[in-house]
Amino acid sequence: MEIAVRPGDTLWYYSQLFSVPLILIETSNTGTDFTQLHIGQVLQIPGYVQSSYTIEANDSFWTIAREYNIPLDMLELTNQEVDPSQLQVGQVIVLPERITELVVDDINNYTYENMLDDIRILETIYPFITRRAAGSSVMGKEITELQIGAGMKEVHLNGSFHANEWITTPIIMQFINQYALSLTNGLPIRGLALLPLYHATQLSVVPMVNPDGVNLVLGGASAAGSYSDTVLAINQQNTDFSGWKANINGVDLNNQYPALWEVEAERKPASPQPRDFPGYAPLTEPEAIAMANLAVERNFIRMNAFHTQGQVIFWGFEGLAPAESLEIVSEYERVSGYTPIRYIDSYAGYKDWFIQVFGNPGFTVELGLGTNPLPIEQFPEIYEESLGIMLANLYL
Repeated sequence: MEIAVRPGDTLWYYSQLFSVPLILIETSNTGTDFTQLHIGQVLQIPGYVQSSYTIEANDSFWTIAREYNIPLDMLELTNQEVDPSQLQVGQVIVLPERITELVVDDINNYTYENMLDDIRILETIYPFITRRAAGSSVMGKEITELQIGAGMKEVHLNGSFHANEWITTPIIMQFINQYALSLTNGLPIRGLALLPLYHATQLSVVPMVNPDGVNLVLGGASAAGSYSDTVLAINQQNTDFSGWKANINGVDLNNQYPALWEVEAERKPASPQPRDFPGYAPLTEPEAIAMANLAVERNFIRMNAFHTQGQVIFWGFEGLAPAESLEIVSEYERVSGYTPIRYIDSYAGYKDWFIQVFGNPGFTVELGLGTNPLPIEQFPEIYEESLGIMLANLYL
């Protein structure tokens, strides 16, 4: 919510007036010189939106503030152009409204467009969430990265490398929403105070690595646009794309990394397929390249890739995982009930490459049980299982 600075106002006063931590106001207004606020300067207050109120007979700012349980000065701050002594019946004023519920709540058939709509809402309510393009898909869709946190410790989480594992995207999006909501309302999650974790950690998430593939699974060949004939040919003219894991080119993005890629290439399909084709060479696909570049450009001390299904956590690669990985995966097991598995006869994944290149802990977390795509009815259970892992990335 936007407010205009008045004479004598300070960020500390706004923090007290709106009951929002000072650090959240500061990080919602990056690039602002907080030592020299100017009268009329517009600032963002996180956790609030503006709604309208129509003046009725016998209304006053005092009665309205009392009815809606907001400080009188908050009402005056957000209605500086209104003379409280001259209110007229039918006049419309601004009512600051604190957000106390999740806004990421429509998670069925969660397409790329659904995600973008939710991101826009989150950015408006919680401007301390920052957004950047990590790259683009084959079809030109932005591969969106969200960042939340003010700390030096950088950790990363991603979802939907595989198209029919799209349920991982609303899992991540709802967590970002719950985290921001908890910060602005001073609410713990599972007994954890979130503000110290916000100070300590910067969380990076790419909720949907494979937007073209997700839309194909959920929308069919028409969602592929000019690639519709191609994907139908790859899928042997089957219009059911529920088994599709690959990107729109028929390349499995989690088999695209130069970490024993040649082993996978030798035993996997040699041409584009709905799943498992590792490409004609490592890092040929723009989505895989974008994720590699993201890791190279940043300083992630830990990486998590959410997949489905199996309720297991893969954490090793060729003996290269650092010793701390065992401690971390043991905590993941404690908070989720998932089983850690150090080695598996599968290579060329993002987790494998991350461990090999950076020597930092990397994890592939297989959410839920069943046949992909997992039914959306499992969402509440999967969310609760994975919530502890997402929280652990903030405090470990």
